[in-house]
Amino acid sequence: MSESIAAAPLPDEARLRRWRLVLGGDAESACGKLSGEMAEMDQALSALYDADGKNGLGRSSRQDGRGGSAPSVARWLGDIRKYFPSSVVQVMQHDALERLNLRDMLLQPEMLESVQPDVHLVASLISLSHVIPASTKETARMVVRKVVDALLKQLEEPMRSAVTGALDRSQRNRRPRHSEIDWNRTIRANLRHWQPDYRTIVPERLIGYGRKSRSPQREVVLCIDQSGSMAASVVYSSIFGAVMASLPAVATKLVVFDTAIVDLTEQLDDPVELLFGVQLGGGTDINGAVGYCQSIIREPANTILVLISDLYEGGVEANLLRRAAELVASGVQFITLLALSDEGAPSYDRALAAKLAALGVPSFACTPDAFPGLMAAAIRKEDVNAWAAGQGLLATRGR
Repeated sequence: MSESIAAAPLPDEARLRRWRLVLGGDAESACGKLSGEMAEMDQALSALYDADGKNGLGRSSRQDGRGGSAPSVARWLGDIRKYFPSSVVQVMQHDALERLNLRDMLLQPEMLESVQPDVHLVASLISLSHVIPASTKETARMVVRKVVDALLKQLEEPMRSAVTGALDRSQRNRRPRHSEIDWNRTIRANLRHWQPDYRTIVPERLIGYGRKSRSPQREVVLCIDQSGSMAASVVYSSIFGAVMASLPAVATKLVVFDTAIVDLTEQLDDPVELLFGVQLGGGTDINGAVGYCQSIIREPANTILVLISDLYEGGVEANLLRRAAELVASGVQFITLLALSDEGAPSYDRALAAKLAALGVPSFACTPDAFPGLMAAAIRKEDVNAWAAGQGLLATRGR
């Protein structure tokens, strides 16, 4: 909440007002009546969280499912942005969509313009992309573009640095040519050969960057479950896929699936168009999706396959496990991310995760800020289970 009610220590009267905001109207007799700005804050909170629906947003939501008239929702959006910080605004918007079913908030251009964009709102827009009126589509794209640009600004450089660094240094060259010498590592390795009389180091051992391999680009296949529970993961995966697709040393493919499979690789140059090509919701056929990815892999030993799914399989599990075993045996680095989001440990099929881990396919949840490190570890062909443990990430191991 705002600093006016979050500061400490508080006088008794201010403390009572804060408790009144937390407890709602039922605490008025004990905590006193609110006035001014705090009364307006209470009205905004009550519109969303009042259990009996006395206030405008709650009443209309419960009575007709419309989520309030356009003017009242627009005013509410303006109020929460006025009285609460952005992080709280995003939580309240998400709660409004879930608790009050305010779908009108996404179907009117004037409302979208007043919304504080975040990943959850983008996911909601994607899920409604086929029912949003034509007059609202451009505004919806504007909101999605705003979020995508912000995420790119936040995530692009860490991703680019991690991947290019891993590619440049994945193999050390112990007999480098002069142009290939890694001088920083060479100097550190030879500090004991410092010659004070000559004020120099004698480099007994040279360390160089890995020479460019004759093999083609490293291949990364992102296979993304687009069922409703994976919404935030779809948004983040699309952003990272677009960044990796811009790196010449990596050939990136992106596949989304429910019971159908869609290859969106050609749209990786524009994350916004890519996101609007996703259809969130529906069933899940992981086996079919992994089978498609298997068919487009050209050099297994040079490929990283990242399956992003909660592993609730609606297809044939036995066939999925057979395909996973074949991919691992062929040399593919096969990793399952149970989520790629800020929410932490997800709900997932623990039994299937354990079976995959037993085949050499590790499963763990991953936050967006950790994903560049994961890809760097995979490119260097490190033990990603050890990497995940070092990051404190939820992991599933085989027996």
